[in-house]
Amino acid sequence: MYFSDVGIAVLLCGMSKENSDKSPPSWEDGRRDPDKARNAAESPEPLDQSLTKKIPQRTPSPQRGSRPQSSPPKFVSVEELMETAKGVTNLALAHEIVVNGGFRVTPAQPPEGSLEKKVKDIVHKAFWDCLEAQLAEDPPSYDHAIKLLGEIKETLLSFLLPGHARLRQQIEDGLDLPLIQQQAENGALDMGKVAAFVIDTMGMLCAPSRDREIQRLRDVTAILPLFKAIFSVMDMMKLDMANFAVSSIRPHLMQQSVEYERKKFQEFLDKQPNAMDFTRKWLQATAKALLSGDWEGGASSAGAAAPVPSMLHPLVVHNHAYLHLLKWDHASCPFPETLLMDQRRFQEMQWEVEELTIVAAVLLIVYNNAGAAISGLPGLMDRLKGTIRLLLAELHSPSFSADEAFATIAERMCEEVRSSLAQHGFSPFSCDRQAVLRGQVAAVRLPDNSIRRLIDSRIQTYLLGFLESGQRGCPAALPGGLAPVQKELEEVAIKFSRLVNYNKLVFAPHYQKILQEVLRGEGGSSPAPGPTLALTGGGDS
Repeated sequence: MYFSDVGIAVLLCGMSKENSDKSPPSWEDGRRDPDKARNAAESPEPLDQSLTKKIPQRTPSPQRGSRPQSSPPKFVSVEELMETAKGVTNLALAHEIVVNGGFRVTPAQPPEGSLEKKVKDIVHKAFWDCLEAQLAEDPPSYDHAIKLLGEIKETLLSFLLPGHARLRQQIEDGLDLPLIQQQAENGALDMGKVAAFVIDTMGMLCAPSRDREIQRLRDVTAILPLFKAIFSVMDMMKLDMANFAVSSIRPHLMQQSVEYERKKFQEFLDKQPNAMDFTRKWLQATAKALLSGDWEGGASSAGAAAPVPSMLHPLVVHNHAYLHLLKWDHASCPFPETLLMDQRRFQEMQWEVEELTIVAAVLLIVYNNAGAAISGLPGLMDRLKGTIRLLLAELHSPSFSADEAFATIAERMCEEVRSSLAQHGFSPFSCDRQAVLRGQVAAVRLPDNSIRRLIDSRIQTYLLGFLESGQRGCPAALPGGLAPVQKELEEVAIKFSRLVNYNKLVFAPHYQKILQEVLRGEGGSSPAPGPTLALTGGGDS
C-alpha cells in the first residue's frame, strides 16, 4: 500500500497529514455509497479523491430497510467536507501503521498500459529530450539542467534534521544557483564538479544499503544519464526516509492510537449521525441468529432486530459478531463502519480459514480411508498438506476450477498413499478404496459437504475459544481433526484476536450502547451488567 512520504512526515510532526495517495477503506467510504463499501476491500479508492464527491442525503435505501430518518438531510460546506477528508485520511494512515507491523511506504506505479502511465512516460520523455537538445547546443545551454539542480538542492535539504546546520550551509554553498547560472552564462560551468558534489552529499545522507547505488553514480560520466540516475537514487532515498519516519512514529502512535481513532470517529459521527447503521445491523443480525439457533445464517441475514432475552450477554454477542465477519458476503453485504478500514484483513483471514478447512477435511478423509498404516509414517502428513495447499493456491481467483482442482487433489492423495504403503511394505491400496477416497475428496468442494461443515464448525469453535481465552486466562483447546493445521490455525487466531481486541478498545463505548439497545429491545429488560467490552486477549493483544 502506498502513502505519500510527505504525508508520513507531516503526520509524524502532529498527525495532521494533508494528503495520501492511497489509503485503506474507511467508514467515510461506506457511508457515502453502499456499493463502494462492498467493493472497498477489492479496489480501495484514494480517500482524497473519493471524499470530494457529494455526501448523499440520509434517505433510506433498500439495504438499510425502512428505518426512519433520525433528522432531516444535512448539507455540508466544502470546507467541512475537506476537513472531514483530512481527518479520515490521517486516521486511515495512523491505523495502518499501528495495525500492520510490516507496513512500508512503497512507490506508486501506474498500471502498465494505463492512461496515467502513458501520460507520465510522454511527459518525462519530452523533458529529457529537451534537456538533451539543450546540452547538445554549441555552446551548451544549461537552463533545464539548472532547474534540475534546484530540485536536487531542495530534496537534499529536505533530508536534513534541524541539527544539521553545517551540512545545510555546505549544500547552500555548493549548489548556489545564482552563481551556477552566472558560470553557465560565462561558459565557466564545470557540471562534472557540481555533479560530484551532489553525489558526495547523497553518499553522506543515504542509508548504508544505498552505497552500491551511490558508487554506480560515480561511474556515470555523461550528464543526461547522470541526472536520470541521480533522481532515481533520490527517489529511493525518499522511501528510506519515509519508512524511517514510520518506524519512528509507530511507538508514539501505539501509545495514543486508541484515543486518537476514537476521537476522529466521533468527529465524523457528529457530522454523519447515521454513520453506524451497518454496525447496528451487524450486531442485530448476530443477536438474532444466536436467539433463533440459526448461527450459520451468514452476514446476509442482517435485518430487523428481534427482542433478545437478557440472559444473552453482550460480550457473547460481541464475540460471535466478530466471528460472523469470517463468513461475510463481501459481494452483497456492506461491512460494518467501525471495521471498514480492516475489511481487507478480515477477508484475507476468511480466505485462510476456508483453505485450512478444506485442507483439514481432505486430510481427515485420507487418514480415515487409508487406515492406521499411514498414521505414523514420517513426513507423509507434511507432503500431503503441502500438495493440497499448492493445488488450492488459486482458490479465490476467478479462474479457479473447483472440479478440476479437487479431482487433481484426489488423484494426488491416492498416489501418495499408494506409494507410501508400498514403500513401507504394507498391503496395497486397493482400487475400490482408491475410488472411495477419490469420491469423498471430490465431494469436499461443496460447501455443504458434511465433513467440510464439521471441520468448519470446529475451527469456528476454536477461534471463538481463542477470543475468550484471554478473558478466562487459559489457552483455547484444539478440537479433534485440526492437529494437521494447528500451526497455521494458531497464526490466524492470533491475527484475528489482535485485530478484534484493538477494535474493541477503540469503539467500546459505541458497541456498549448499541448492544444494550439490541439486547433490551422495545419494552424488554436490560441485560445483566457484566465485564466491559473493551477486553483484550491477554498476551495476544
